[in-house]
Amino acid sequence: MTIDRITFDTHIMGGRDCIRGRSRFISINSDRMTRDSKSTRRRRSTARLDRLIAAATVDAYGDSEQRTGFLTMLEENLQLPFETLVLGAPVRVERIDLNEADEIVANCRRGKNRQRVPILDLPLPDPPPRGAEWIAAYRRWARGR
Repeated sequence: MTIDRITFDTHIMGGRDCIRGRSRFISINSDRMTRDSKSTRRRRSTARLDRLIAAATVDAYGDSEQRTGFLTMLEENLQLPFETLVLGAPVRVERIDLNEADEIVANCRRGKNRQRVPILDLPLPDPPPRGAEWIAAYRRWARGR
């Protein structure tokens, strides 16, 4: 599919604010556009995660301090509680904490039962809770160490 010319002629509010006669020459191959847009989104997403990692680890020396930086960001930005599935069972994630092994864990609850699940292994619901990008940033940081 190829589009040679797209012309925008938009009138808003009786012509006071308008974009008129702007022309753009665009050649689009539908297969290539799909690949390009996915790779562009992936690069943007990776760059955003890298910025989050930098924000969480600023002024932190060593893995333990950096992990604590992520814990702080998760506590401040992750919407809690939220529901997800662990081994096919619905659970409620109530808190984020550090365990004795210095891992960031999600404190999950199902009825009277509680379980700590490392956040690296925690499946996220669809749609993810607000602030879930911090979990993705932590996972990227943990893989890159």
